[in-house]
Amino acid sequence: MRWTFVFILLFGLCLAHQPTKGKPKKDKHHQEKMPLLEEPILNLINGTEEISALNISNMNNNFGFNLYRRTADKHDDNIFFSPFSVSFLLGVLTLGSRGITHEQLLSGLGWEPFKKQKNPDLLHKLLKDLKEGIMKSEGYSLDIANLALLHESFDINEEFLNQTMRYFNMEFQSVDFHDRYVIETIRDLIRLKTRGRISELQDEIDPQTKMMLLNFIFFKGKWQTPFKSESTKADMFYVNKYSSVKVPMMCKTEKVASMFDKSLSCRVLNLPYRGGAHMLVVMPEKEGNFDALEDGLSSELVASWLNKMKYRETEIFFPKFQLDHKYKLKSSLDELGIKDIFTGRANLTGMTEERNLLLSEVTQRAVIDIDEIGTEATAVTGAEMVAYSLPHTIRVNHPFIFMIFDDKFKSLLFIGRVTDPTKH
Repeated sequence: MRWTFVFILLFGLCLAHQPTKGKPKKDKHHQEKMPLLEEPILNLINGTEEISALNISNMNNNFGFNLYRRTADKHDDNIFFSPFSVSFLLGVLTLGSRGITHEQLLSGLGWEPFKKQKNPDLLHKLLKDLKEGIMKSEGYSLDIANLALLHESFDINEEFLNQTMRYFNMEFQSVDFHDRYVIETIRDLIRLKTRGRISELQDEIDPQTKMMLLNFIFFKGKWQTPFKSESTKADMFYVNKYSSVKVPMMCKTEKVASMFDKSLSCRVLNLPYRGGAHMLVVMPEKEGNFDALEDGLSSELVASWLNKMKYRETEIFFPKFQLDHKYKLKSSLDELGIKDIFTGRANLTGMTEERNLLLSEVTQRAVIDIDEIGTEATAVTGAEMVAYSLPHTIRVNHPFIFMIFDDKFKSLLFIGRVTDPTKH
């Protein structure tokens, strides 16, 4: 039985000697909002509660929603990326960072409780436990790999090297970043690691680069109840009130969990995969409701949706689509408080004795393909929410947000927004 290729993610960053010129521009329309700390998080920070892999998952999810908001501020069209991957690759840098640089990474990634932890290895042990726990599922496939490309002359600390291998299964390979053919060399490596799905991440490499970190994620999942391919028909998808496009619209009848959030005026639909993962589809009723929905996304909001869902036999219409997106995340991470690592002030003495190193850019490329078989991939306090008596038919035929979670740890693996399914 074939798997449908739905998602491959390639995420990379590189360390260079020379600082880049200019400061990232912030969206003038974006208003910074510091989320209120929930009581469980305060207990973790105060040391009155033991931290678990489930806590890490919740922290990572809120980081993912924060990063999604920054990305949405800069893009009006389709969006797709994996916050899970971003958390894990930047987690590697927490092993080598010190001082303010280290504290900014912990704060920006939502790992505040670990600033007071006496055990410096706890964070990375829990990240390892989380990854291994999610990858154990027998119903879907999630594979994560890390690769470090080191310049031939880069003097890396042995302890950092050993820790990255222990906690992140990091592979190391020597590369000459001064070589005129280095781009081709890296493309060949990426093509090999992504099984030929992706061959390009960056158009150019700074010759001063000393290390490049790459993260690869592959997700394969089959719908618990597949859509019937013979039922897929061309249908209208309403991009906005002025335009529409024709898309292949899949159809199936399944007993699904769903609800309607009155306060955010959105319909929430849960589409399960086999083996312990699900896609959460959130469709605002009106175009203007997207801003309020995106501003309100949080782990607490998602949990409240799931708790209030009711099951009903429903005819579902859902578009087939493919997305292939590449993002430079430096400015978004800067807005989340991860600043010094992008400047000559970065303290990376846990990684190397070399000075004047900086993170030049964080680049992510993600590809997803949704079809009839499944998916494969190389809270508002006091809000009024009610179990909604859904009609017998749900048509996902205007812009929506989708999120893929594993069921065991509730980890937000991928998040995206589809405004026009015909645009890749």
